[in-house]
Amino acid sequence: MVKVFIKTDSHYKVNRKRIRQRIEEYLAKKKVRGKTEVSLAVVGDRQMKFLNQKFRQLNQTTDVLAFPLLNMEERAKFIDPPDNILRLGDIVISYPQVIEEASNEETFIDDKIDELILHGLDHLLGINLD
Repeated sequence: MVKVFIKTDSHYKVNRKRIRQRIEEYLAKKKVRGKTEVSLAVVGDRQMKFLNQKFRQLNQTTDVLAFPLLNMEERAKFIDPPDNILRLGDIVISYPQVIEEASNEETFIDDKIDELILHGLDHLLGINLD
C-alpha cells in the first residue's frame, strides 16, 4: 500500500488521483512492496529557488528536487523499518516551471508533472540520472 501526501498552494491545480496512480504504478514496476510513503509538494518559483539555494547552492529555480529520507548507505543498514513503513522522502515540483516546460515541449501539463514525479522517484530510490 502506497500513501502519497500531496501539498499544493490553492492556486496550483493538480490532478491528485492521477499523481497517486502514477506513483503507485511506478513503485509497483520497480518492485517496491509493502507499506510505503512519499510526499509531494507543488510550489512556486520563489520557494523552489530558496530550496535550490539552500540545498544545492544554486541561486536559481529548477523544475524538480528530491529529498530522500535516507541515503542508500543508511537505507541498507535497515532491512525492515521498525514500523514496517518505507518512507522514501519528498519530491518538490515548481508549478511555474511545469507550465513553461510543457509549453516549450508542446505537451500537456499533467504529462509534464508525471515526468517530473518519475524523475524525482528515481532519485528517491537511488537512481541518479543526471
